[in-house]
Amino acid sequence: MVKLHAGNCQLKPSQKRQLASWLKRTVHLGERVGNFVLTISVRQVSRGYEMRASVRDAAGRFDCRSRGHTWRDVCRAIARMLSVQLRQQREAMSSATGATALAA
Repeated sequence: MVKLHAGNCQLKPSQKRQLASWLKRTVHLGERVGNFVLTISVRQVSRGYEMRASVRDAAGRFDCRSRGHTWRDVCRAIARMLSVQLRQQREAMSSATGATALAA
């Protein structure tokens, strides 16, 4: 599940669609881990944007933050960070279950 909180800035429907398309890979990886909840908050800070993402899933929870001059740069950075982090969680879970199966 993905929750989007636009703080002090208005997001156009096209921006929401664009963000959803950039997050497709992240959502797919999160659903494979299980119990996936992604909360994103967007704020305009002086002349730039700040985006915070909080992820909670079966493997644990983590937070990411990105700041930049344009909305597009911030979204790309967050999408990249989230997919890398979720991939690491997924690999850690698979190696832990593989080690448990070998030990038994």
